[in-house]
Amino acid sequence: MQAIILAAGMGRRLGEFTADNTKCMLEVNGVRLIDRMLNQLETLNLDRIIIVTGYEGEKLRNYLNKNYPDKDIIFVNNPIYDKTNNIYSLWLARGYMAEDDTMLLESDLIFDDSILEAAVNSEYPNVALVAKYQTWMDGTMVRIDDENNIINFIPKKAFKYEDVPFYYKTVNVYKFSKEFCKDHYLPFLEAYIKVLGENEYYEQVLRVITLIDKANIKALPVGNAPWYEIDDVQDLRIAETIFATPEEKLKKLQHSFGGYWRYPGLLDFCYLVNPYFPRKRMIDEMKANFEPLLRDYPSGMGVNSLLAGKYFGIRQKYVVVGNGAAELIKSLMERHEGKLGVIYPTFEEYPNRHNTESLVVFRPGNENFAYTADDLIMFFSDKAITSLLVVNPDNPSGNFIPLQDVYRLAEWTQNKGIRLIIDESFVDFSDDGFNNTLLLNERLEAFPNLCVMKSISKSYGVPGLRLGVLASADDKLISSIKKDLAIWNINSFAEFYMQIYGKYEKDYARACDKFRNERDIFFNELNGISWLRVIPSQANYFLCELNGNISSSELTLKLLTENNILIKDCSEKKGFPKDRQYIRIAIRDRKDNHTLTEALQKII
Repeated sequence: MQAIILAAGMGRRLGEFTADNTKCMLEVNGVRLIDRMLNQLETLNLDRIIIVTGYEGEKLRNYLNKNYPDKDIIFVNNPIYDKTNNIYSLWLARGYMAEDDTMLLESDLIFDDSILEAAVNSEYPNVALVAKYQTWMDGTMVRIDDENNIINFIPKKAFKYEDVPFYYKTVNVYKFSKEFCKDHYLPFLEAYIKVLGENEYYEQVLRVITLIDKANIKALPVGNAPWYEIDDVQDLRIAETIFATPEEKLKKLQHSFGGYWRYPGLLDFCYLVNPYFPRKRMIDEMKANFEPLLRDYPSGMGVNSLLAGKYFGIRQKYVVVGNGAAELIKSLMERHEGKLGVIYPTFEEYPNRHNTESLVVFRPGNENFAYTADDLIMFFSDKAITSLLVVNPDNPSGNFIPLQDVYRLAEWTQNKGIRLIIDESFVDFSDDGFNNTLLLNERLEAFPNLCVMKSISKSYGVPGLRLGVLASADDKLISSIKKDLAIWNINSFAEFYMQIYGKYEKDYARACDKFRNERDIFFNELNGISWLRVIPSQANYFLCELNGNISSSELTLKLLTENNILIKDCSEKKGFPKDRQYIRIAIRDRKDNHTLTEALQKII
C-alpha cells in the first residue's frame, strides 16, 4: 500500500500563516501538519509516499528531504497550482494510483491516529472516512444507506440545509484498491477533466461514479474520533484546542468564554441557561423571519426600550436594553462613585469593573455561603458605602433572599442614601418564581434608589442573542446610560425576540415549572455521590464541595478528558477558602444531567 498526499494548494484564507509556506507546514501546538501526518503514516508500513506539491513546493521538498532522508517520498509537481483545483493534482499522480492500493489524504488535515487505523483495518477495499454532519463542517457531503454504501456525493452547490440530518462530511481520507483506481476511478477522472477542465475537485468524479456506475465505495463513519480541516485562522485555533494536551485544551476552552458549538459532543455544564426555553414553535418563528432580520437594520434605543418595557410590563423610561447584561454592568459601574459593598463569593463581573480598593466585602461565615438581609444590614450598617450589590439568587452559591426581606433591605439602603443594585438574572428559577421579581412599576417606584439588572440570556435560554436589561425609577440614571450606549446596540434578531415573546409567556412559565422539578431530581441524584456535598440552590446551578481525594481542577480536567464534559472550577474565584475544593454545575435537562451524574459516579 502507498499514500498520496495532496499538498499543492495556496491556503489564501490563512493569510500571514501561509504567506511564504504551504498549508501543511502550519504548526499546530508546535508540530507541523506534515510531520504529524508522516509520523502517523509511518505506523502503516507503507511501500512509498507520493506528495503532490505546488505553492512553495521547493520549500516543502527541501524540508522533507532534510528531515526524512530515509523515507521513500516521491514528489510530483503541479506547476499550475494557482489555476487548478485538487482534481488536477490527483491527475498528475494517476500513474502511481494504478500501481498499488492507495491511501489518499489532503495535507491540511489533522486527525486522531484511530482514523487511519480504521481505514487500513476495514474489510472493504474502497472506503471514504466520513463524520456525521456538524455546523462547522464545509465542503463535500455524502449520503449513505443502511449498509453504509455511499449513494451520492453532495458538492457545495447541491447542499440543502433541510437535508442535513442525512448528511455525512467526507474527512478527506480515502482508501482505494488498485483495481478500483484502474477500472473505475482513473477512466472517469480522465473523461471528467477532458469535458469539464482542471479547475474542479476529485470528489466530483466519485459523485459521477456513484450515480452511473456500481462503485462499491463504503462510508466508514469515524464516530467521535477527533479531526479537523484547517482552512482559515479560526480553524487553526480550533484545531489547536481539539489537539492540545488535556491541560491546555481545558485552558483554551475556559478562555474562549463560549462558542462551544465548534467542539462537537462537548457537554457544557459551565455556562448557565434555561434548558426548557425557548420552545420549538418560537424558534421556528425566528427561523421563518430570518431573511428580513438579517437584511434589515434593527430599531434604535427608543424602540427597544419600549419593547423591553412591554416584555416586563414596566414603563419605557425606567428600562434600558443592553447587548447582554455585561454591557449594562460596564456602563453602570463606570458611573459608580464611592465604595461598593459586595458579597464574596459572587458574580465577579461587577467588582472586576470597579476599583478594588473601593470594595467593601462581606464574607458569609458558614459552609454554605448563606446570608440574609439582616446579615447584610448588620455588616454594612457602619460601612461608608454608596452602593450595595446583591445577586439574588447569588452566583455561585444559589443563596436567595425572599422578596419581603429584599423590601426591608431596599428600605434600609434608601434611608441610608445607598443605591441598591439587585441582579435578579436567576430569580425566575426560585420556588415562587415570578412573584419574586422587582421588575414591576410599583416596586421600582417605591424605591428610587433601587437598580434591577436582569440577563435575558440566562433564564430565557437565548445567550446567543445577547440581551439584558437594567431598570430603575431613577430615570436620570437610566437616561444617562442610554446616552452611553450605541443607538444600535442590539441586533434585529434580539429585537424580534422581544417583539414576539408575549405570545410565548405561558410556554416560559411552564418551562420554569419543569425546570424546578428537574432541579429537585438532579439535587437528589448528586446527593447520592458520597464525595460530593451539594449546596441547596434557588438558581439553575449547584455549588458543590468536593470531599474526596480529588481537587476541583483535577475533577474538571478528568471530566473533560474522559467524558467531554465541561464544568466550572471555582478554585480561582474570590471568596472561597484555599483549603477546600468547590465546583459549580449548571442544571441542564434530564438526559444531560443523568449523563453527568453517571460520569461523576465513576470518577472515584
